[in-house]
Amino acid sequence: MPHPATMFMLLTVAVIFLSWIFDIYGLSVVNPADGAEIRVQSLLSPEGIRWLLRHVVTNFTGFAPLGMVMVTLFGVGVAEHSGFINACIRLGLRDRMNRRFVMLSVILLGIISNVVGDAGYIMLIPIAAMLFQSVGMHPIAGIVTAYVSVACGFSANLFLSTLDPILARYTQEASAITGLNPGNTGALSNFYFMFVSTFLITFIIYKLSVRLVANLGEYDEHGHPVAGYKQLSRKERRALWVALFAGLCYTLVIILATFSPWGILRGVTGGMTRSPFIAGALFLLSFGFGLMGMIYGFVSGRYRSDGDVIKGLSQPMSLLSVYFVIAFFAAQMFACFEYSHLDKCLAIFGANMLTSVSAGSFVTLLLFIIFSALINLIMVSSTAKWSFMAFIFIPMFASMGIEADWTQCAYRIGDSVTNAITPFLFYMPLVLAYMQQYDKQSNYGSLLRYTWRYSFFIFIGWTLLFIIWYLLKLPLGI
Repeated sequence: MPHPATMFMLLTVAVIFLSWIFDIYGLSVVNPADGAEIRVQSLLSPEGIRWLLRHVVTNFTGFAPLGMVMVTLFGVGVAEHSGFINACIRLGLRDRMNRRFVMLSVILLGIISNVVGDAGYIMLIPIAAMLFQSVGMHPIAGIVTAYVSVACGFSANLFLSTLDPILARYTQEASAITGLNPGNTGALSNFYFMFVSTFLITFIIYKLSVRLVANLGEYDEHGHPVAGYKQLSRKERRALWVALFAGLCYTLVIILATFSPWGILRGVTGGMTRSPFIAGALFLLSFGFGLMGMIYGFVSGRYRSDGDVIKGLSQPMSLLSVYFVIAFFAAQMFACFEYSHLDKCLAIFGANMLTSVSAGSFVTLLLFIIFSALINLIMVSSTAKWSFMAFIFIPMFASMGIEADWTQCAYRIGDSVTNAITPFLFYMPLVLAYMQQYDKQSNYGSLLRYTWRYSFFIFIGWTLLFIIWYLLKLPLGI
């Protein structure tokens, strides 16, 4: 496999070529949500070339994860540079007998991280690498474990996530046009199923990660035995408790500002879907980490001036230098893909083909899970796909007697299981940059060599759970 930056450049060339071919043959579809025609736009046409030249810079600067990654890593950088993260690890992990606890904690945190959107991709993955290394496991195993937990478990959760109300809104709109009883279409319509799914996915990832850790072995970049536990000094312990107390106070302030009658972090209507809290969740997390790291640094004596804090803020730049190069080519590929309308045309065209298949309701739901998993390989945004797929499949399945919550649940399974293997995931450049910190030869191929097993077995296990749930006619949610 080529370098990740080269891979994204080649994908961009492929998108440009495919847009030219499909434009020649006039591929177009009708968006079922609004009835508008969507036609493939060639990037080799005069207008396409002009668009590409005008937007090369803005494609990069407007790349959605770029700003979130930079802001989030500032806080993590201070927390790591000051020694705060290391002190937390040393406090919680006293020997290598904690490997099982570390793995289970990383997996569970990765699955439930979608409570605050995409925070798991940015914050949990580098911390998981440090945690695994601290107990003698390979950091690449930590990166892979955290990555598949966040990606493949994106729909499962023990709590209400930011995704639930967004998907429910499209489900309700699509159900309204059927003229039939839509059933339960609220934000918690799949809660029971996703709650149980969290434990199933945790079990599958844990079993596969044990084998992965055994295959990779221990890691030490200097060629010496992995260092054992080093006890915290009295000064470090005092600094850690002061920093954690400050973090607790900060958390309480955020909770009061969000859920109290004062509630300045809630939305205009009083809800959470489009609230400042959800929109700024990554910054709030980053600021909290940076605040605790800065306090720990000054109390422990590691920091003596604001210049030391600035060094902590600039520490992630070594990682971001690689990420910027990969992200530049990735941003061009994503922008070209969106401009050409290839993603929407292929998705709607495939959906129309699936609706023409004559099968029973149960078989059709299983085919829908497979279809959602395949479409997710080229169009990874869960809400973007559901914004038009809901208007195709909910009316179709309603005519077969399948309620909307079952259709949405089947979609969410397929939409999650292939997140870890698609090169079109927005955070793929960041994951590859994390891996290259520990192995300069890491690329998409080396990541795929690990992740395909997770996607395959999670798909099998999750689908079997869905089948059992369907046959027993258990309620999916509230």
